[in-house]
Amino acid sequence: MPLDTSTYSLALLRLDGRRWNELRRIHAQISTQAAADGSSYLEMGNTKVLCSVTGPWEGRQTGQKGGKDNEAKVEVEIGFAGFSGIERRRRKQDKRTAEMQHCLKTAYEGVLVTHLYPHSTISLNLHILSQDGSLLAACINAATLALIDAGVPMTDYLCACTAASSATSSESDNSDPLLDLNNLEEQELPFLTVGTLGRSEKVSVLMLETRVRMERVEGMLAVGIEGCKRVREILDGVVKGYGKRFT
Repeated sequence: MPLDTSTYSLALLRLDGRRWNELRRIHAQISTQAAADGSSYLEMGNTKVLCSVTGPWEGRQTGQKGGKDNEAKVEVEIGFAGFSGIERRRRKQDKRTAEMQHCLKTAYEGVLVTHLYPHSTISLNLHILSQDGSLLAACINAATLALIDAGVPMTDYLCACTAASSATSSESDNSDPLLDLNNLEEQELPFLTVGTLGRSEKVSVLMLETRVRMERVEGMLAVGIEGCKRVREILDGVVKGYGKRFT
């Protein structure tokens, strides 16, 4: 889907110096934790995430809903460092964290080739070191790298990015999309998180993080999908760079 840039001034910069369609700096590594079957470290701007993967390992089988007893079960746990945000988190888990865990679990159950590992469990453990926007997207990208490092078969890279509408008023019809939000932008603007498979436009994750008028969603989604494609190229470069160390 081509992006219409005619209504947005390319000279207009955001507070951190980026144009509307620029990603923040992404830095990532894999095989960062020797004790895990697969692991990764990822930075999207100042959002920093550690991810470790355990499994597939054969464990207790309690029976899964939907008749999927012959497929691997995906478990997700997200933890926050006490210094990760401006406000220290007192509760171990809140509604937002539970939603993120469910989103990751559902997304990867559809991407991983789970039927190869019946009666098994694949555990994803994510630890948030720093929060500065696009947290769910960063978790998805870090999890993808860790699963690749663990050698768990998947249909393609699952990559994610955020996109927003620049209009702060719900009554305004004039809005321009923004890509890859930081924390300040998320507090001010309606936004969504989108995850796609590989270089395609097949959407596997779509979470509206705030209320937004439906006529704005198409533009936000188009920008997010293009951002996911660019994230995919960056993650692929990380994987290939790691592989060259052993050739």
